[in-house]
Amino acid sequence: QVQLVETGGGLVQAGGSLRLSCAASGGTFSTYTMGWFRQAPGKDRELIASISWMAFSPYYADSVKGRFTIVRDNAKNTVYLQMNSLKPEDTAVYFCAADRRAGVAAAGFAYWGQGTQVTVSS
Repeated sequence: QVQLVETGGGLVQAGGSLRLSCAASGGTFSTYTMGWFRQAPGKDRELIASISWMAFSPYYADSVKGRFTIVRDNAKNTVYLQMNSLKPEDTAVYFCAADRRAGVAAAGFAYWGQGTQVTVSS
């Protein structure tokens, strides 16, 4: 069973940066597609970034493109989300997810972390 633990959330002012980490255990991390999702109060959970096991052409939602970067370190079984130029509308609970399938759809991720809160003040 794959376990995912997110860290790095917190409170930051608009324009600031945070780096989220997601440490994986219990599976072959280097072969998994990894994704970062977020869910704001009253809104659906949305996929904001994902990266395949080959780390080619990561996906970014339009809302974060150019500001957020997803990076994986297979040697450390960890995926990161570097978030720059944060905006109040980025406030949400951020979740890490994993799946064995390449090209998995957002609704198909099998394994989830518990989430970490990111709050951006104006």
